[in-house]
Order: sequence, then structure tokens, then C-alpha cells
Amino acid sequence: MAAPKPEEISHPPMDQLQGLEYCIDSNPSWGEAIALGFQHYILALGTAVMIPTFLVPLMGGTDGDKVRVVQTLLFAQGINTLFQTLFGTRLPTVIGGSWAFMVPIISIIHDPSLAAITDPHSRFLNTMRAIQGALIVASSVQIILGYSQLWAICSRFFSPLGMVPVISLVGFGLFDRGFPVVGRCVEIGIPMLILFVAFSQYLKHFQTRQLPVLERFALIISVTVIWAYAHLLTASGAYKHRPEITQRNCRTDKANLISTAPWIKIPYPLQWGAPTFDAGHAFGMMAAVLVSMIESTGAYKAASRLASATPPPAHVLSRGIGWQGIGILLDGLFGTATGSTVSVENVGLLGSTRVGSRRVIQISAGFMIFFSILGKFGALFASIPFTIFAAVYCVMFGLVASVGLSFLQFTNMNSMRSLFITGVSLFLGLSIPEYFREYTTAALHGPAHTKAGWFNDFLNTIFLSSPTVALIVSVFLDNTLDYKDSAKDRGMPWWVKFRTFKGDSRNEEFYTLPFNLNRFFPPS
Repeated sequence: MAAPKPEEISHPPMDQLQGLEYCIDSNPSWGEAIALGFQHYILALGTAVMIPTFLVPLMGGTDGDKVRVVQTLLFAQGINTLFQTLFGTRLPTVIGGSWAFMVPIISIIHDPSLAAITDPHSRFLNTMRAIQGALIVASSVQIILGYSQLWAICSRFFSPLGMVPVISLVGFGLFDRGFPVVGRCVEIGIPMLILFVAFSQYLKHFQTRQLPVLERFALIISVTVIWAYAHLLTASGAYKHRPEITQRNCRTDKANLISTAPWIKIPYPLQWGAPTFDAGHAFGMMAAVLVSMIESTGAYKAASRLASATPPPAHVLSRGIGWQGIGILLDGLFGTATGSTVSVENVGLLGSTRVGSRRVIQISAGFMIFFSILGKFGALFASIPFTIFAAVYCVMFGLVASVGLSFLQFTNMNSMRSLFITGVSLFLGLSIPEYFREYTTAALHGPAHTKAGWFNDFLNTIFLSSPTVALIVSVFLDNTLDYKDSAKDRGMPWWVKFRTFKGDSRNEEFYTLPFNLNRFFPPS
């Protein structure tokens, strides 16, 4: 038997991911695009409801306050997503609420001056204003790093090898939002996971009028089926005598969103009152803004691949970070109770549907704004049990993580240097945040526990983020370890042409600003 040829064993590296039905600037029909946009809106609801559900009770807020915060967060998400897809990176990314801001926000909630307020509603309003002030000040970090092109200069130290752990851990680092949440209500979560995988993968060739309906709309079909099944279990009294935590995760009538939501309510800036400013709160929040920036950088690179675009040039990436900073400023002005980052689950959905169209994401932003104003209708969809979202996250986060691993094709993985950097960065990126999480759970405070609260928040926030730890480790090792002779092993011959806007002719097609704005903001 003849020995196989090298090309029969390996696959040639590819700049753009193949097999997508629609890339970044190609669009499905309007009907299909609207349905896909609604699907992205449904997926974005998970985080938009989970964060206020967790934070508002701690702040002293009622169910009515929770609904208003959810509406405000969705409204800001819609505006920020439109800004990002029109004027930022122009990648098909949903800009959603971020869990990275939890440490400084919880620190503000437990501030003695706020915790001492006895009236719950007054404490809620004062806490919200303090969070708003901290977000407004901290947003300047991303605005300055983005628009001054400082982040573009920093990104010149990145390579495919250094980015693999960062992009991978944007997905893998969220493992605690996946099956641990599914396990809270397995009778809903596991059928949802199985059904979604079956529709999106095993039955993807089923077509109606030459449209792969089950693959394209697997999320919306499986959510509808399992949501109806969960409602049936609730109505039949299956959870009547179950523990409170089981009821909260399984029942479809425990969210208390529909009954408390207004029919029509337009969120507006400073609706909670004038923000209050505290230097300690702002410094702690700045760490979360840095984490959000690093996580978004990884997510932008994953989104570019799943939209069949070239990696965003340094200038475009920095422009996107600047607009994200404006998004966090808007979060502070409107009072969303958290900051913004790229929604990782929506990036995964680009790959699951094989539709990376920018127009679809812009339509989903329209749905976010529309349903945030029509409170009752938005609350109906927002009452989907979290377990259903968690089952989908198991697939979406894994998909984004695998996109990060795909960058290894441009590096030399037969090099001990490459193996060392990749392995150590991935391991520490998972292990260090896990140590910080376990320590915080046991001691009720992070490992950094000095008298300077802002310093504690800063360190605890940075080291609780897997992509941030991975970036620190991988970029340091990649730029210091046998640096001179390793350009080819690091993947730099392929990467270098995507550093500048004019380095590759395709960049103009993917990243040029609309309305001929490049005349006023020429790319570097």
C-alpha cells in the first residue's frame, strides 16, 4: 500500500472559515433575516434577565424594579449593538450585559453607607446611582484606550499562538454557566440540550423550500417545545411540593415579570436620579472595564471567523473598543446595573446557524429596543426558565472555544515552545479563576483582602476572568520566550497582513464605515 501524501494527512490553513451560508456582508431574505434576528434576541434574553434577577434583590429592589432594570438593560443592549455593528468593529456581534462587573457591583451594594439605609426602595435607588456613577467614570478607560489607538498598539504584541488561549477561554471560562445550571432542573435542561443538538446537527439536512429549517431555527423551535413542556409540568402541579430552589429553576410562573411589567415604558437617561460618584467605586469598576475589553477582544476575533471575515485589523479592533466604552457610558446614564461586553452565546449562534450576516444582528437590536418598550410582551419571553438558556450555552460556549483552538492551524504545534505556551496559558487561565471562586465562596471575600477596598476589587476582578489571566500569561510568554527565532512558529507570517487595514484587500469589504465616513476617519 502506497504511503499517503502529506496533503492527504493534513488540511491547509484557511484565512476564512468555510461552509457558512451567509458571511458578514451577504444577507438572507428579509423574512429569514427577521426570524434569525428574533432568534438572536431570544438568546440574548438569558443574560439580560439573569443579571438583574441576581442583583436587584441584593440592592433592595422589588419585582417591579427588576422588570424596569431588565427593560433598561435590553434597551441599552439594542442601542449598543446598533452602534457596534454600524460604527464599531462592524462585526455581527450582540453587545450584552456582562458578568465581569459583578465583583465591584457587589462591593458597592455592601458599602456600609448604602447598607445602612433602612428603607429598601431608597437603598435600591441610592445603590443604583452609585453603580451608575462608577460606570460613567470607568467607561473612560475603554473610550481613551480605543479612540487613542492605544489598544491597537497593544494588539501588535498578539499572535495566533498568544490568542488561542484567550479566545478559547472566552468560551471555556464560562463553564459554570452551562451544565451546573442545567443540573438545577434536569427534566427541562437535558431534553433541551438533546433536542437542540438533534435539530441543529443531526437533522440539519431537513429542508422546506430549499431552506434548512431545523438547522437555521433549531434554537427557536427547541425553546418553544421545551418551554411548552415546562409550562405543562408547572400547570399539572409537578413542582407543587418541591423545594423553593427547584421551583425557581423549573417553574414557568416564578419570574414574576409579566404581572409587574408595564404595558409601555420607554427607558430614559437618569431615570433613577442623578448618579453619585465615589473614587473607590470607580477604581474597582475600572478593572471590570479592562476585563470586558479583553473578553470582547477574544470574542471579536471569534466572531470574525464565524462570519467568514478576516481577523479585524488593529485599527478596527481599537475603534470597536472605543464604541464599547461609549456603550458602558450609556449603561451608566440609563442605569442598567451592569456594564457591557460582547455576548459570547450570540457569537456561538452565528456558527450554529451558519449565518454570519451583519443585518441579522441589526434586526435583533431592533427587537431588543421594541420589546424593551412594550413591557408585557417582552416580559412574556423573558419568563423562559434559565435552565433552558443554560442548555443552549453548553453548545454555544463550546463552539466559540473551538474557534479559538482553530487558530492553532497557523502555528507550529510540533514545537515545544508552542506546546508549553498553549498548555500553561490554558491551564492557568482555568485554574487561577477557579481558585479565586472557591476562596470567595468559602471566605465570603476574595483572596485580595486589604483595607483598600478598591484595590481588592481590582485584583479580584482581574483574576476571576479566565480570558484575562490567559492573555496576561500567553502574551508575556509569547513575547519573552525564545522570541527572536520563533516568528514562524507563532504564526506571524500569516498574521502580519491583518495588522493594518490596507494589509489585505478584503478588509475594505468587511470593515469600511458606512455612509462614506472613512473620508473623515481614514483607517491606519
